[in-house]
Amino acid sequence: MTQVLVTRPEQDAASWVTSLENAGFEAIQFPLLDLKPVLGAQDVDSVLKKIQSSQAVMFVSANAVRFLAQVLSVRPEWIAHFNHNARAWCTGPGTAAALLACGFQENQIDQPHSEAHQLDSEALWQVVQQQVGPHLKALFIRGADETGAVAGRDWLANQLLTCGAQVDALAAYQRQASQLSDDQVQQVQQWVDQEAIWIFSSSACVQALVDQCHQVPWSNAKAVVTHPRIAALAQQLGWRNVSIAPPGMKAMLSSIKSMA
Repeated sequence: MTQVLVTRPEQDAASWVTSLENAGFEAIQFPLLDLKPVLGAQDVDSVLKKIQSSQAVMFVSANAVRFLAQVLSVRPEWIAHFNHNARAWCTGPGTAAALLACGFQENQIDQPHSEAHQLDSEALWQVVQQQVGPHLKALFIRGADETGAVAGRDWLANQLLTCGAQVDALAAYQRQASQLSDDQVQQVQQWVDQEAIWIFSSSACVQALVDQCHQVPWSNAKAVVTHPRIAALAQQLGWRNVSIAPPGMKAMLSSIKSMA
């Protein structure tokens, strides 16, 4: 049975593991990023003020939604703000599902069209650009890096700034590389030798793995990734067998089967 390594943070892995197991793979949860909240009760009023002064709130991931909702659970009116022409933006169905679970309505959410070649900022821009102008105040809900600085790709923010919009950002959680033990590093080498397939939905996961496993010959490893940018980094770091899966679990399973 083909082994498939799910490297997403623990909060995101379960649904992928279930889908892989149902498809007949041996799915192994091996998170390479740890997430923790950075907002607390003392931040509620200032965060609510930022949201209520924004006409568009960009949630960069499902975890951005979950961690923000956790801290704002005492102020449910933050969701009501979107009943008054404010828009919730996201780049994929997982984040949209997290918004719906919080109580958002589907017609309050903007995301790439289902037929988009990639689920990313460029695809979202095709949907939301008509909303953008000097009147717009946009707030990005992101993660922070290991230093606590707000992290993330700036392409969409730069598009907004070019159109005269005002852009702000808020970190709802912090991510850091999971620290691998010596035994885990040895296990990584065994998985590569056994031709296990790695699944990467974040460039940070690739980097975290390679940074801690210096002796592993990545040219022998196999990976399925969810975006060309992740593939480019993996190849830069020495991976040769990299497949880019189009959006959706069905396409991912197909890519995995083609490498097995």
